[in-house]
Amino acid sequence: MEGPEAMRQAMVDYVRSLHQAYVDAVATLPAADQARLPLIHADRLTVAAVGVRNLHVIGTVEAMPPTRGPEVEIVDAIDDVSWTLRFFDPVVTPSLGLIDEASGPDYDEVRRALGIRTVVYHLAVPPGGSLTAHHALHAGTGLAHSHAAAARDFDELRAHAPGKQSLVDEMHGASVAGLARAQVALAQAIAPDLAGLVIEPPTDPQEVRRALLGHVRSQV
Repeated sequence: MEGPEAMRQAMVDYVRSLHQAYVDAVATLPAADQARLPLIHADRLTVAAVGVRNLHVIGTVEAMPPTRGPEVEIVDAIDDVSWTLRFFDPVVTPSLGLIDEASGPDYDEVRRALGIRTVVYHLAVPPGGSLTAHHALHAGTGLAHSHAAAARDFDELRAHAPGKQSLVDEMHGASVAGLARAQVALAQAIAPDLAGLVIEPPTDPQEVRRALLGHVRSQV
């Protein structure tokens, strides 16, 4: 069985590979478009590696307090992207031990236990899943494509929603922050007659954008 040092190093390597895949995937975009993407734009990125039943990897720009007691942090960077990796488990944060993930990852409760309200990304590796470079490559590339697609969608929404660009800007901000329910509420404010969106549990953000795009296009 791997010891804590080996597990921490595996996470260091995984996060570095994840971010490298993201940077590589957006390298062909225009410089200004790259700079607007959440991971590239982040001035102070903290990555929380959280061990419950599943292993959660959370990227956030929210400030974290200095480490205390058994807490560990590792600073790393590639190109212009830098981050601080922090490790959390029920020993460091006892409330994590109360989270029941028998039926799957509980993203909301894990973030709530750490006091994290907004995220750049939140991934979960199931029990027995390995922190391989291959997995990180797919996750980082997929994340980059998702962020780039969202940016294009919001640009088009602004063009097709005259008079409601401020609402679109707020919806874009909610997307960057990972606030799914806020995106649903703002989509409903932009297009009050748009049907099929649900606050709880929230409709998938990509589905919200695509439904809203289809609606505003049909109004032209």
